[in-house]
Amino acid sequence: MTVRVYAVTPIHVDADELARRRARYAGLSPAGLTLHLDDIGPAAPRQLANAADVAASERAVDAALPAGEGWDFLLPDCVLDPGVPEVPGGRRTGILKLTTAHLMATGHRIGAVTRNAAIADELRRKTTAYGFGAAFTGVAVLDLSLADIADAGTWNQAVAGALDRLAAGGATAVINGCSAVDVDMALHPDIAVIDPTATALRLLAAGVSR
Repeated sequence: MTVRVYAVTPIHVDADELARRRARYAGLSPAGLTLHLDDIGPAAPRQLANAADVAASERAVDAALPAGEGWDFLLPDCVLDPGVPEVPGGRRTGILKLTTAHLMATGHRIGAVTRNAAIADELRRKTTAYGFGAAFTGVAVLDLSLADIADAGTWNQAVAGALDRLAAGGATAVINGCSAVDVDMALHPDIAVIDPTATALRLLAAGVSR
């Protein structure tokens, strides 16, 4: 049986970026799972630069996800889980919800890195709303541009620079706070660097749907 997942971007992206994200999902999707990703459309924000963008993305994703006919799961292409209910149930699920629940269950203390402060603030809020706050140690803001999402070298260099600080705060696992980045998971000897998108897809393929 194949698990079928429908995903939408949290921001409006051009054709090249959509193709890059689709290729990334194709490479990450485990056997037994297929995922189709669509752009959310031009009415959505072009990036998550501030709280207003985050709120607009939430509204746009909530409206864009279909009712669920023909799909096993509806998954926002975003670590902030826009449009995902805080209470488990239904076909909508989220990359952050799945990944953080799994890391808690395996005994980790969890940190995160994000591109900017607005994303960090929303990630903290969502983590608390899901009930994961007791295991969450904090977020390091990388101060990167939107273009750096597609630049794995620049992104990973910034992540590497934040890991000692997160380890000092008690983190044993650090979530890469962007769904669309190829993160190097061997950046630190004492911290598990987590690609949340890959983790979420593995969990969905295994039948975990929290």
